[in-house]
This record gives sequence, structure tokens and C-alpha cells, in this order.
Amino acid sequence: MPLARVKKESVPSNNVAHASEIFYEHGDFIRAVIRYQVGNNAQADDLFQDFFLSLVSRPIPAEVQNIRSYLYRAIINDIVDAARRVEQYRIKLKKYAEFFDYSIRKNSPKNAIIDEEEMDKMFKLIEDRLRRGEVRAIHLRYKNGYNNEEVAKKMHVNIETVKRYLSEGLRRIRQFFK
Repeated sequence: MPLARVKKESVPSNNVAHASEIFYEHGDFIRAVIRYQVGNNAQADDLFQDFFLSLVSRPIPAEVQNIRSYLYRAIINDIVDAARRVEQYRIKLKKYAEFFDYSIRKNSPKNAIIDEEEMDKMFKLIEDRLRRGEVRAIHLRYKNGYNNEEVAKKMHVNIETVKRYLSEGLRRIRQFFK
């Protein structure tokens, strides 16, 4: 489950101190609510840490009189948000799996020549749409089957450059096909 990202320089140190105070005073309550709502100890620990970051980025307003009530509602909201993020991730993963499942299972060995021609057309399209470095990296990686380190050696660049070429090239291809 992804953790909330907080820029270090954008969070005043008093927010961290205030969140630490809240966790010191109400940590058992927070953990109990999370465990009751989730049931899974590993997920509860992740949510417990996420909730701390949530309190750092969004401190409890000064006008709140019943802190436990506020904490309970904030915990429930964070759990719902986390569940929503997980569900969106699963939906995207399922779509990705279905896409590749369709393309793999529908092809039979007797269509291998057609598949190779289509692959050649795809690489021709890639060559026309991408920058030279991206084309070469994608060609070496996916057509020739080299790993990233081998591609870096063939291209005489470092591995981070290869990763950037592949990432940017694939991103541009996805945009094109949308």
C-alpha cells in the first residue's frame, strides 16, 4: 500500500511534534480503531504509520474539543481512502492482466508469421514516432531480448539512461495508442 508522501521542507517541525504528542497520548486508541476496522495486522501497521503522516500533513484544528472523536473520524476517512487506492490499483492491474491475457492466448503457433509481420509493423511505427535513443533501447530490450544492463553496454550509456529511454519511449507509445 503506498505511503502518503510529504515534502520534508513543507512540513513545519511543530506539526511533527504535535502528531508525536497525539500518538503518545492516543496511540493505543488509534491502533485499536485501525485494527478493529481492518482486522489484518500487517495492513493495520501500514495504516497506523500512514495515519501519523496524515496527522503531520493535516494537523488537528485548534478548535476541536473532542480529540478522540476527531481521531476516530479521521482514521475512518484514511481507511476508506486507502481502500479506494487499493481498489483502483487492483482495477488497473486487472485491466493490464486482461490486456496481455487476451493478446497471449488468442495467438496460435500457426499465426506466427502474421505475428512477426505485425511486430515488424509495430517497430516501424515506433521508429517513426520516438527519438533515436528511445527506439534503440526499446528495440534492443524488447525485440532482441536484452536486459537493461546489456542494452546499456550496447548503447554505451549508463543503466539509468536506458531506464529513462525505455520509460519515456513506452509512455509515448501508450499515449499514441490511446
